[in-house]
Amino acid sequence: MYNIPSVFWLVPVASIVSLGMALYFFLQMKKADEGTDRMKEIAEHVRKGAMAYLKQQYKVVTLVFVVLAIIFSIMAYGFQLQNPWVPFAFLTGGFFSGLAGFFGMKTATYASARTANAARQSLDAGLKVAFRSGAVMGLTVVGLGLLDIAIWFVVLNAAGVDSLITITTTMLTFGMGASTQALFARVGGGIYTKAADVGADIVGKVEADIPEDDPRNPATIADNVGDNVGDVVGMGADLYESYCGSILSTAALGATAYAVDWVTKQPTPDMQLRYVLAPMIIAAVGIFLSLFGIFLVRTKEGATMKNLLRSLGIGTNVSAGLIAVATFVILYLLGIPNWIYVSCSVIVGLLAGVIIGQATEYYTSHSYKPTQEISAASQTGAATVIIKGVGTGMISTMIPVVTISVAIMLSYLCANGFNMDVNAEALSKGLYGVGIAAVGMLSTLGITLATDAYGPIADNAGGNAEMSELGEEVRKRTDALDALGNTTAATGKGFAIGSAALTALALLASYIEEIKEAVQRLANAGDQHMAEVYEHIGNIPAFMDYFQVNLMNPKVIVGVFIGAMAAFLFSGITMGAVGRAAEDMVKEVRRQFREIAGILEGKATPDYGRCVEISTRSAQREMIFPSLLAIIIPILVGVILGVAGVLGLLVGGLAAGFTLAIFMSNAGGAWDNAKKMVEEGNFGGKGSECHKATVVGDTVGDPFKDTSGPSLNIIIKLMSMVSIVMAGLTVAFL
Repeated sequence: MYNIPSVFWLVPVASIVSLGMALYFFLQMKKADEGTDRMKEIAEHVRKGAMAYLKQQYKVVTLVFVVLAIIFSIMAYGFQLQNPWVPFAFLTGGFFSGLAGFFGMKTATYASARTANAARQSLDAGLKVAFRSGAVMGLTVVGLGLLDIAIWFVVLNAAGVDSLITITTTMLTFGMGASTQALFARVGGGIYTKAADVGADIVGKVEADIPEDDPRNPATIADNVGDNVGDVVGMGADLYESYCGSILSTAALGATAYAVDWVTKQPTPDMQLRYVLAPMIIAAVGIFLSLFGIFLVRTKEGATMKNLLRSLGIGTNVSAGLIAVATFVILYLLGIPNWIYVSCSVIVGLLAGVIIGQATEYYTSHSYKPTQEISAASQTGAATVIIKGVGTGMISTMIPVVTISVAIMLSYLCANGFNMDVNAEALSKGLYGVGIAAVGMLSTLGITLATDAYGPIADNAGGNAEMSELGEEVRKRTDALDALGNTTAATGKGFAIGSAALTALALLASYIEEIKEAVQRLANAGDQHMAEVYEHIGNIPAFMDYFQVNLMNPKVIVGVFIGAMAAFLFSGITMGAVGRAAEDMVKEVRRQFREIAGILEGKATPDYGRCVEISTRSAQREMIFPSLLAIIIPILVGVILGVAGVLGLLVGGLAAGFTLAIFMSNAGGAWDNAKKMVEEGNFGGKGSECHKATVVGDTVGDPFKDTSGPSLNIIIKLMSMVSIVMAGLTVAFL
């Protein structure tokens, strides 16, 4: 048992403060006036639809979790292929992730009408209600994430687990629970929201020529529900597992890299513990600084898009700047010998996050040239809008890919004292630098996720204002908040994908350590072959040499190809799922327009419930196969191709998945804001041929940016997590 230093208790304290402030913001929002009876009625429809969907999704996910937990238990207790704590860690990861999504959804569905009502007063009032309601999601995610980490660290230490390497690799496995929950949330929510959105747009805007969120459109309530289940629950679960994964993988790397003095070969448990705690402490301080940034966000009446973006930028950038300074102090006080160099790795991660966010904003906001050019392309029809959007999305991958590449190199070099060697010591310390760079990027997640969760709240507020007929001035304010939300959502997706790349690379190194742990476990159980293997894999270069992890090994190459293919296969399946669900929605909306007399004249009420039911049923049916695919592929590759094949799979999935995710998310975001630009009165405004052309582009981009694209970063991490959890099974087939 380790003597836990007093500084560790900052971690659970920060998590409790975060959850307390989330509750405070929630209660403050609930005190705000929800508006007219019509506004309350619409909000109640959305709230009931969202909770009904979430309840149904959690039933399906619970069944999957129970089956997987039984399998893990058999592997752990029947065949000793896993650590006995794995089934429990897996379940808690999924539970906390689902809990964060539930709280975020509950807040968002209560906040939308209140945001619309606050916008009747001023733009600033609407922004504050929406943003601080979004902050509930951000603070809940980081609060529950750190609380889960703190509890497991204390429990495993108290249970007498005598190795920090074992403690940290065991804690890593709850990341698979979080990743599995996140994938179901992202895929199911993405299919739900885009089926409703595409159906509402194609029949409502293009065919019936009625405005967005018009109460005459039968799919409009399902569309508003979908904004919450996709962009609140899905994004929250996604970043919850990125946040936890980055902290835990870095802690695991620290436990390995600093377990012994590399010169004397003597154990250094005190130093090892400091490096394990460093990412947790940085994340804890990041919570307090995120709270400070949240209170800085405000704007003025008549603000332009750039003014609104600057308002959010002040909060996020101040938080990032303060954590950059605080990191040096934290690592110095922890007594980390190379504290300056490791702090520089954290700064690299922070800067990478800022650059990716700014690049995403440039390519998706209609304040800048790329999206403006897509809007201009509408003058020659929908085809040129689509062509221009695809090209913009492809070009937009360059800056994030270069940024992540530079961040990997710099964070590796910084942690190594700018030593570019790839010997055992340099690799271990350098990879720790890459991991802690991911922690740096996600250290202010409390506020960065708030800017993303703000988006669907503002979008729903606009829908409520439209359906409640609040007037042109209010709708103008909610449109401004909604356009800002489109950009922050796109920026948030870029940020999530960028953090996934760094986290996945750290998880690659953690996979190696888990394989070593699995080999040692079987060797200790009396397996002579495993004992011989363990003698040959003491460090990373020796590990790579023994398992022939090199580009001349066909198993590695085949793994790379399968990993790259998996990214495209997954995207194709989810795009097809959205297409099938949208077809059902389009047919239903057309049927209601045709068969229910008086809908288009506003004399009859559409059957909103039927459209909600179609989206819910489609999402539950279609999310199972792609989600299970991400679990099955790494297991099969591990059994058939072994360790070398799995490492190739993870590298191929990371490279292809990261680039494809950036392309799809940015192209979709650009199409969406190109449509918004036309709706503001450019190129003929709403109802014009240019508007219809951009609606078609936006419809194509919907599953790009809200289903397939953002789900890919979960696939990248889930395949890594599955490989880590199933390391014992892979080892059994050596």
